[in-house]
Amino acid sequence: MGRGILRIYLGAAPGVGKTYAMLSEAHRRVERGTDCVVAFVEHHDRPRTEVMLHGLELLPRRELEYRGTVFTEMDVDAVLERAPAVALVDELAHTNVPGSRNAKRWQDVEELLRAGIDVISTVNIQHLESLGDVVESITGVRQRETVPDEVVRRADQIELVDMSPQALRRRMAHGNIYRPDKMDAALSNYFRPGNLTALRELALLWVADRVDEYLQQYRGEHNIRTTWQARERIVVGLTGGPEGRTLIRRASRMAAKGSGSEILAVYIARSDGLTSASPKELAVQRTLVEDLGGTFHHVIGDDIPAALLEFARGVNATQIVLGSSRRKTWQYIYGPGVGATVARESGPDLDVHIVTHEEVAKGRGLPMARGARLGRARIIWGWIVGVVGPVLLAVVLRSMEDAPGLANDVLLFLFLTVAAALLGGLRPALASAAVGSMLLNYWFTPPTHTLTVQDPENLVAIVIFFAVAVAVSSVVDLAARRTHQAARLRAESEILSFLAGSVLRGETALDALLDRVRETFAMESVALLERSSDVEPWTCAGSVGPAPVTRPDDADVDMPVGDNMALALSGRVLPAEDRRVLGAFAAQAAVVLDRQRLVGEAEQARRLAEGNRIRTALLAAVSHDLRTPLAAIKAAVSSLRSDDVAWSDEDEAELLEGIEDGADRLDHLVGNLLDMSRLQTGTVTPLIREIDLDEVVPVALGGVPEGSVDLDIPETLPMVAVDPGLLERVVANIVENAVKYNPGQEPVAVAASALGDRVELRVVDRGRGVPDEAKERIFEPFQRYGDAPRGAGVGLGLAVSRGFAEAMGGTLDAEDTPGGGLTMVLTLTAAPGGIRAEAELPARATS
Repeated sequence: MGRGILRIYLGAAPGVGKTYAMLSEAHRRVERGTDCVVAFVEHHDRPRTEVMLHGLELLPRRELEYRGTVFTEMDVDAVLERAPAVALVDELAHTNVPGSRNAKRWQDVEELLRAGIDVISTVNIQHLESLGDVVESITGVRQRETVPDEVVRRADQIELVDMSPQALRRRMAHGNIYRPDKMDAALSNYFRPGNLTALRELALLWVADRVDEYLQQYRGEHNIRTTWQARERIVVGLTGGPEGRTLIRRASRMAAKGSGSEILAVYIARSDGLTSASPKELAVQRTLVEDLGGTFHHVIGDDIPAALLEFARGVNATQIVLGSSRRKTWQYIYGPGVGATVARESGPDLDVHIVTHEEVAKGRGLPMARGARLGRARIIWGWIVGVVGPVLLAVVLRSMEDAPGLANDVLLFLFLTVAAALLGGLRPALASAAVGSMLLNYWFTPPTHTLTVQDPENLVAIVIFFAVAVAVSSVVDLAARRTHQAARLRAESEILSFLAGSVLRGETALDALLDRVRETFAMESVALLERSSDVEPWTCAGSVGPAPVTRPDDADVDMPVGDNMALALSGRVLPAEDRRVLGAFAAQAAVVLDRQRLVGEAEQARRLAEGNRIRTALLAAVSHDLRTPLAAIKAAVSSLRSDDVAWSDEDEAELLEGIEDGADRLDHLVGNLLDMSRLQTGTVTPLIREIDLDEVVPVALGGVPEGSVDLDIPETLPMVAVDPGLLERVVANIVENAVKYNPGQEPVAVAASALGDRVELRVVDRGRGVPDEAKERIFEPFQRYGDAPRGAGVGLGLAVSRGFAEAMGGTLDAEDTPGGGLTMVLTLTAAPGGIRAEAELPARATS
């Protein structure tokens, strides 16, 4: 008999529907005629799950007595005796009651599998043994029931039962998972959106790794040796042209097809002069790459294909994405282009993708082109054509039996001179004209093999050839220089236009501007230096790039901005023609720096205005909230001192009680005002020490009516690192506020719990609650939400509480109470080395 097949439904958290999915699968198999039984399924009193058991054969359970209580477990012997084709066994990680056949349920399942019975089971991701520490760090809950990872990995089929955190919390709030009395605790602790999201990611990643294992197993069984790259690193080569956005989006779609794929966009600039890309377009493409989860890189290199391949191999890339060339057909005389060169030299380890786009074959027309500035390769080719070409042409013509004639020879040599001018400029063309005229005279003008010209007509032809060659070369070189100047002016005008636009848009990011300078001029680092006077040392106001200079004298290029500011660049020496644009950048950098400082001063002015607003509000509060208790105290004292009335003992006691209440109220209001003043001036200095919450919280509840608060602070909580006095004020304020707005049907709940290295104190009321847009506003000074009664305070309690909490390194936030109301969450730091709480899920938490 062969081994049975194990199918596991894996979930990220209790309640996602694993048991329901397992029972649905059982019904499908029964309909197909499969002998399927329920060996052990726990429905946890969930009506929908319980209904799914109808129509399925339930095997009897085994009863065991342990410490005076009777428990039920799966009866392995009964299942083996029944010998079904498929057995449903819920909660694979369950620990059996002592006295059972096996210690763990997964061991029971192993017996069934060895007996040839197929098993369908369920397990949560947090029950995997290897993830125990990770889950505890996320949720603060240590899982005691675990199953070895290998048991789950050996499963023949694993199906992920997925559900979004929001949907799972809605199921929880509707009472579909836990009983109502445990719902609030579960939503506030284990079933937080952040916890559920992290557990969901763990489950997805674990299943993805299991898919990789299946893939490797398949390749081994079928003897597949070629590489199947499941995870990719994709390099996108950018030119700064408009097609870059298309390439980035195409690479993003390619990366989305593989798990863990990464996008690296790279722009390679030459090391001489202005780069051939628009800084504005590069900035847009950088933002697009980062928005899509990739990274942007700036590399300097004169040989673009070699630099691109070196970068790709350096980052261990698997694919390169390039755009189809924007060259026109005739421009291919300059070379095959970057795409063809990279594809030819990439080798078998790199796949090169050439992506079409709307700019194909429309001409390079780069918005920041260098113009006709000739590169080193073109100049070399110009000299080769101009000097070597005439010699080769002379050899070819001499080897021909039927010579074309002197006139045709002159035209052929003139063609080489024009080609040399087009490629290398004036000097190679002049050299070509000189060499060509000498060769014509020596080889093709009678008498040959001498530099003497016998026929005056031939002399005139050679002179005209030389003159025409020089004239054509001059015209071609002049056109190239004019084109270069026009391109530079166009590049400069676009840069200056962009800088002017940035001024109008109010851009204030100095680092972004300096980074744009570095990219535009292909520099290694850029720094904006300033000093207060000529005798003071230079200070750095902002810098980008590695190892920026600290003095203008140490820079390769420095551009003064006024008397005490300079833009310092390192990397290479700029030609004089680039300094005009650099001066515009320097002036803009000074403007941006001034704007940033003005923004800071405006923020300081705003804070002063806020202080004035608080003082105005304080005067308004004094005019009513402080005068009201004073008036009551004054009236009571005047009554007691009056000789016209004989007060009874009960009347005197009542008046004295009113005086005491008014004094307490005044003391509370003045205390909050003083606390707010300390927070505004930054003079709150907490004295942090380790203390138990149950030493502080009960004391803080002295000001609320008896029976209005339900306190739940476990003894197993770790100690917290706080200032006890400040903590008492915080707890007193938020509890009194909760009691004030609680309708009174049930008391305010004050509960504490431990989550990893944090301790949370939650104050839960069942009042009207606060809408999301007002949750932050209630923590502002002198703010009272909604229909707060007059005389109920000046609106400082929550502002003071949050200020004290943050001073102690904690946080205070407001959340909605499930079912209505407001929950104040005070998060504190657990003391180092404190005893961690052994928190658990609510009873029978596994679905």
